[in-house]
Amino acid sequence: MSEHLHTALRLATHGVPALPLRKGKVPFGNCPACAKNGCGGRPNMKTPGPCTCPHPCHGWAAATIDLRAINSWARAWREAVAVAYHPGGAGLTVVDLDNPAAIAWAGRTLPSTQTVSTTRGEHWIYRGAVRSVNAVRDGVDIKSTMAYARWLGPGTGTITALPDVVRALAVNEPSTVRPAPQAIAVPALAGGGECRHRTPAYLDRGIAMAEQRITEASSAVHATVYRTFLAVLSTHGRCGCLTDAHITRLFTAAQAKGESPRHCTDAWTNARTRLGL
Repeated sequence: MSEHLHTALRLATHGVPALPLRKGKVPFGNCPACAKNGCGGRPNMKTPGPCTCPHPCHGWAAATIDLRAINSWARAWREAVAVAYHPGGAGLTVVDLDNPAAIAWAGRTLPSTQTVSTTRGEHWIYRGAVRSVNAVRDGVDIKSTMAYARWLGPGTGTITALPDVVRALAVNEPSTVRPAPQAIAVPALAGGGECRHRTPAYLDRGIAMAEQRITEASSAVHATVYRTFLAVLSTHGRCGCLTDAHITRLFTAAQAKGESPRHCTDAWTNARTRLGL
């Protein structure tokens, strides 16, 4: 058994979702369909692509505590250069400090907690999960939900509760919600009949259900967003019913779960392409 596989199994038995990293410190595609990015995921595999695998096989969403799944990634473990984990999946938040100034700020501002040395700085690990946000300050990233962090050992100190100052940094990031794509232009229905989707109750119920599906996702959020967008477009995408307001509601729900505007746009575009819209 490789050292990295042993580490991943040990993490999983303690409830910490783990995954292997390849050269470049990025995830593998852990099934044949995704091994060479055949699913259309991002080239660096840092985020789950719009694949239809039974279970997420790459990106942060691949991190798991399923020992059988971890053992099944034989090829990945042979080539792995490091182990990563999903902090949010373990109810943790990593404050990633990348330079001496960032470490000094943490020393002045944050309560003591478990600290791990990194190549460029330190990871300060707290109990509690929030959304992941990069560059909340110079040299400071927050890694928790929908992100992974390299496992660099247990470090020193005792994990303490996530302080309000970190929660505020994650929540108070300036809004980056993009304007929703333009409503889909499609031909009128044959015969000039009125589209049933224009019944307000029918359409509103569908959008509300889609928002709820995204909001209630506890794992594989990126895949859930894509599949929800696909379901909405398959029902409403060919009749011209969707407006900017409807699409904005979906994008807003996705971003509230940690999806970036770019990921929302990519998921929407991929869903339209798959349906031929």
